[in-house]
Amino acid sequence: MYARRIKFTTRMLVYISLMLALTILLQQVRLYHFPQGGSVTLGSMLPIILLTFRYGAPVGMFAGFVFGLINIILDPFILHPIQVLFDYPLPWMAAGLAGIFKQNFIASTILVFAGKFICHVISGVVFFASYAPEGTSPIIYSLTVNASMIIPECIICCILIKILPTERLLNAMDKNAR
Repeated sequence: MYARRIKFTTRMLVYISLMLALTILLQQVRLYHFPQGGSVTLGSMLPIILLTFRYGAPVGMFAGFVFGLINIILDPFILHPIQVLFDYPLPWMAAGLAGIFKQNFIASTILVFAGKFICHVISGVVFFASYAPEGTSPIIYSLTVNASMIIPECIICCILIKILPTERLLNAMDKNAR
């Protein structure tokens, strides 16, 4: 099986850049910042999810990867090179999963956050187990900590998708820019 090549157009690159800029801005609007790191934002993953709805999984994964690299610069917490993968590019690349159920925005968004959750849980178990309170399983600790961040973020994105004119936003993007 071969990887599908993305045929970038100028318009598509402009939309990717705009959505990445919007993601950076929304990432800075933290509704709650957890003491152990991580935060709940005002739907920072939504712009990349919208890109995926419009242009497909490869573009969503590309934009997620780029934002993951940007996020390493903006908010780094690095313990190990593999941990960097599971905490930065991979969770954001999960936005490409929205391409699976493009017709069902809510199911797609939940799938995106499930992918993001799995990446962060793996990182938590492998690299942050020492932060677990004594007598607490690293798996339970990682599941609890990550769920407390990712579930609210998922709910916020689902609410925004419902109240924003999502179809109109997607239709405004050039359909020929795939």
